[in-house]
Amino acid sequence: MICTSIQYRNYEEISNAIRDCEMAEIRLDLCELAPEEIYECFSSDIPLVATCRIAEIMKRNPGMTETGAALEAEKKLTDAIEAGAHFVDVEIEFPKSAASRIRKSAAGNGTVFIRSWHDFSGTGSREDIQKVIDKCRYHGAELVKIVTTATNDEDCRTVMSLYDTNDNIIAFCMGEEGRRTRLEALRRGAPFTYACISESEATAPGQWTYARMKEKVYGNYRFIGNEGKIRMPASKSFAQRAIIAAALADGTSVLGGYSPCGDSEAAIAVARALGADVSVEYPHGPDTDSKSDGQTLRITGIAAKEGSVDIENLHTGESGLLTRIMIPVSAMISSKDIRITGEKTLLERPMKGASEMMRAFGTVLESSSGDCRIPLAVKGSLTPGKAEISGKNGSQLISGLLMALPLADRNSTITVTEPTSIPYMFITLDVMNRFGVRVKNEMMGGRDFLESEGDWSLCTEMLFRINGKQSYKSANFDIEGDWSAAANFLVAGAIFGKAVISGLDTTSLQADLSIMDILMDCGASLSQIDGDNGDITVQRAPLRPFDTDASNCPDLFPIIAVLAAFCNGTSRIKGTSRLKHKESDRGEAILEMLSKMEVPAKIENDTLHITGMTLCRRLLTGNLLKGGKYTSRHDHRMAMALKVASLGADGPVMTDDEECTGKSFPDFMNSFEKLIR
Repeated sequence: MICTSIQYRNYEEISNAIRDCEMAEIRLDLCELAPEEIYECFSSDIPLVATCRIAEIMKRNPGMTETGAALEAEKKLTDAIEAGAHFVDVEIEFPKSAASRIRKSAAGNGTVFIRSWHDFSGTGSREDIQKVIDKCRYHGAELVKIVTTATNDEDCRTVMSLYDTNDNIIAFCMGEEGRRTRLEALRRGAPFTYACISESEATAPGQWTYARMKEKVYGNYRFIGNEGKIRMPASKSFAQRAIIAAALADGTSVLGGYSPCGDSEAAIAVARALGADVSVEYPHGPDTDSKSDGQTLRITGIAAKEGSVDIENLHTGESGLLTRIMIPVSAMISSKDIRITGEKTLLERPMKGASEMMRAFGTVLESSSGDCRIPLAVKGSLTPGKAEISGKNGSQLISGLLMALPLADRNSTITVTEPTSIPYMFITLDVMNRFGVRVKNEMMGGRDFLESEGDWSLCTEMLFRINGKQSYKSANFDIEGDWSAAANFLVAGAIFGKAVISGLDTTSLQADLSIMDILMDCGASLSQIDGDNGDITVQRAPLRPFDTDASNCPDLFPIIAVLAAFCNGTSRIKGTSRLKHKESDRGEAILEMLSKMEVPAKIENDTLHITGMTLCRRLLTGNLLKGGKYTSRHDHRMAMALKVASLGADGPVMTDDEECTGKSFPDFMNSFEKLIR
């Protein structure tokens, strides 16, 4: 990215200037800003670098000691950090104790700590400069900035060669001879380079203007973003659970904020098949364009009890979650054996581990395929008791057991070993609690888990104590927005411009809320106003590689794979074993997509490794993703990821099946088009 240096301006002038920048460096040593003005300035969503040079403070204040200047610089930089600065630049000559305090403040506030070194006299040997880089690293640098003065091409080559053996550096040369290195730095992998507003405001010899640099880097590239916001649909994870719970309840439940999609509509069809009455209310009438925004479901339940339903067939559409919930629920409430059928990709997905789990509670599953695929027969009533079951194949059928067993006439205990997708089990418990059904749970693990204060990824066992003779009661609440869908728009904004998203809750139990942590880890600019349910804004910032464990949020894999393709370096995403039996073999599908787009990627030891480049670097080196014909494998998550990836491609990305997005977000393509200016 291009960082515009701003100096000798007051607060109002700075505020006006940064509106036209993609990121900016505020020279706090050269701008007169009161503490409250520093706070307002660095509260901006635009990525800002806080810089304050001790020598400049002393130059502007004759008679001030170096100690006094250092204290003033420390105060200004710390104020900027606490206000929200994305980066803080501390010269390597800065007093050690003050630099250490600034570093600590940066770490506590998520600010990237830069150590910088400037040689205004010339360019030394590569070996000497490397020693400076090593010194900066030793003193806590997350990002090292090296600037020398070039007098010839050899100086430029020396500085540019630093990129061959160093990551996380910004290195370029001052002076007319070094002018080209400011652009070359981006091509070599620097997260950003520096420019000035105008030639008269250059902070060093050889600095480009922002306008000229922008034209050279981006050319005719179109960034995304508009003044509007994109509203997320209802979470189908919440919606499906709530619809089934409402169908089982005694009384009429009112579920607000509903938006239809294939899987949730299948849940409504199942609710009706059980005997529940379901009606849909539209806020502005059924024939308006707002049909997908804020509908209300009224569901009069069947007051389900053990063996109270007389049905023989259930059709669960294409939803794996709905199918796995209804296997134990139907075995509990039906007085007969039940045949469960489905459609499309569901027919190709084996229900791994389902037979063993159900057999532990007295129910037999029979499938003509031999590996427990739909269609299948559910034979025998669900019998309460104690069982130890493996969670390595996912949490969905466990969620079904949790919803079904409270209706039994006796208590049950489930011990889940090797639990995965833990957040989804807590979503189930949360929905059940809203309908008056409670289950006690306990997470267990080794020392790492205990010391982590509850890190889900370190949990090795879960215990559920389920009291019988409970019943579902009607409930009224709004279904929260879908973080799985939101991830695509948030990633698009972080790489390709800006996006404003509404309809989300940042206190959600949804596993895909992890996208916020992933984006912050890789350096994206994120903000939220008006509380936990307020609009979320994400926009471009220098992106760095990330490491994450997505075992508990496998739906994020396709879109964070695209994110990794635009982070400069190698990102690692753990949990690929969870991808085999999604709507597609998602690990294989992601590798196929990235290979065709010419993004280096491999899967080793349950981890997806992706080596990416920033958008700037791709544009400057001609390494945009490759356009062409792609297959989504009829997987809605892959189709969405391909759409986002198309924004960074060298030609159109044509996907064979975009309609599969209707499984979770029928309005996805229309909503995505709203991002394009």
